[in-house]
Amino acid sequence: MRELTGKRYWLVGASEGLGRALAEHLSRMGVELVLSARSEDRLKELAESLPGKAHAVPVDISDTASVTAAAEAAGQIDGMVFLAGVYWPLKATEWDAEKVEAMCDINFTGAARCVGAVLPGMVARDAGHIVLTGSLSGFRGLPGASGYGPSKAGVMAMAEAMHCDLRKTGVDVQVANPGFIRTRLTEKNDFNMPFLMEPEDAAREMVELMLTDSFKRSFPAVFASFFRLSQFLPDWAYYRIFA
Repeated sequence: MRELTGKRYWLVGASEGLGRALAEHLSRMGVELVLSARSEDRLKELAESLPGKAHAVPVDISDTASVTAAAEAAGQIDGMVFLAGVYWPLKATEWDAEKVEAMCDINFTGAARCVGAVLPGMVARDAGHIVLTGSLSGFRGLPGASGYGPSKAGVMAMAEAMHCDLRKTGVDVQVANPGFIRTRLTEKNDFNMPFLMEPEDAAREMVELMLTDSFKRSFPAVFASFFRLSQFLPDWAYYRIFA
């Protein structure tokens, strides 16, 4: 059981949606927060509204220099949670190179930039906690997810590789794989979203993961089990069902 009260965490992607809900939850638990996103005004408003100590540190995760500066401004932290992301539903038949590149750069490479800014220090101290946000869409290719799915699959694979290398150290790595969450991003979808979660419920799932020694949590549970089982389907069956 991990103790979070009194710890200092850097939340990247904290200004709205799941990130904001997680900030509110952790602050009530007594976690000191460093809040990062692009919008300084939203971060300051959130920091002032929280019951606990919180600091706003704007960052552009598409820019390595900005990430490095934000990490330095955050100072020594006990943990980092990466929640930032962009999303457009996008079929391969309607390929938009700019949007695909943005999803890959923000969702995956952005995560790598933030990890790179904090992991060496954690390894040197032999202490730290990194939580990455994957997605159920990263388990296997899905229609309309030509950019988003691969970007999240990359995050999930990176977390798994880090977990392999860091298991016998004092640095813990976890990955949370949520399904649909009611946010500004999912408002872009024009299809039915099964098991749609509110941000507060998804944040609760993430906190429950963070309190444990488990490596990953995929949620909501019933919906997640469907995706996990899909990995065992042969290609002919999988694509007949999903495509």
